[in-house]
Amino acid sequence: MKIENMDWSVRVPAEWEPYDTVMVAWPHKDTDWAPMLQEVETCYRDLVQAINKCGLRALVVTPDPEHVRDCLRETDADSLLIFKCETNDTWTRDYGAISAYDKVGNPIAIDFRFDGWGLKFASNLDNLVTLRMLERGLLTKNYVSRLNYTFEGGSMEVDGAGTMLSTSHCLQALNRNGYKSVKDLEKYFQGSLGITRLLLLEHGHLEGDDTDSHIDTLARFAPGDTILYVKCYNPSDPHYQELELMEKELRSFRTMDGNPYNLIGLPLPDAIYDEEGQRLPATYANFLIAPAHVLMPTYEQPDNDLLAKQMLQVAFPDRQIIGIDCRALIRQHGSLHCATMQIPKGIIRI
Repeated sequence: MKIENMDWSVRVPAEWEPYDTVMVAWPHKDTDWAPMLQEVETCYRDLVQAINKCGLRALVVTPDPEHVRDCLRETDADSLLIFKCETNDTWTRDYGAISAYDKVGNPIAIDFRFDGWGLKFASNLDNLVTLRMLERGLLTKNYVSRLNYTFEGGSMEVDGAGTMLSTSHCLQALNRNGYKSVKDLEKYFQGSLGITRLLLLEHGHLEGDDTDSHIDTLARFAPGDTILYVKCYNPSDPHYQELELMEKELRSFRTMDGNPYNLIGLPLPDAIYDEEGQRLPATYANFLIAPAHVLMPTYEQPDNDLLAKQMLQVAFPDRQIIGIDCRALIRQHGSLHCATMQIPKGIIRI
């Protein structure tokens, strides 16, 4: 059942709330991963196995199910769901449906338009993945189309209580929906996602980022009115001033009760460069919060990896922190959170 343009009263849950499935898209020869396919497939195998270790189901989107089954032959088959579908790329955070709950608590899948981060890259196949899942019976009937609006999951961070954190650089990008005033944005997201407060950062950017400053590379909510954010501790790093300005903005934000947020400054990884000498947007903010774990990206930087893990443990004392080597993922300018999308129980038809 396709539900078009309904005036839902909705709530988008915080990522630390319960869910049972994580969607990933397997890299293949027709993606930008082709020159380093074996290396990135190793990363995806580790990622799927970590999802399985967390007691979650992995939903793997791929045009070649048999190849994926062979790659994941050591993974528990009962915790693996493979969906055959053509894709342009692997960043399911940005083209996967956003999960929410309607006014009576039913889970719904909200499908926004994905245009390759403002028409930078091909997205015709990725934009259809959720509709393909619906037409082939993988999604339940609780589907909501918002395909008249360009929006990516990586550009939103929510606390589950109506507050959304994002960046003006992304939400007001002319190459997405055209210019939208803050008032227009507030009105739209209140109607489509039940957002009652929109906190917009004017500062914050990582070199090599293709997304126009997605919030999930910069700052993330955690329980207890906490925000983990990227902090540059090296004054000689080109990011230092911009991230200092972002930190100042975060310090000015207030909770629903009018109190300042508890801030935890995750270290900015040491510079990682591609073959052409371009700095890549490595970040520890790109973690995935699972019901009893946190999956965090690592970059073979022992001191920074350990410090980031310790900070995440402070923010999530009730969860086990699992590191996954994401040096392969960062080569295509994304990381762990970008490559995953959580789905609560009741949206996928098993």
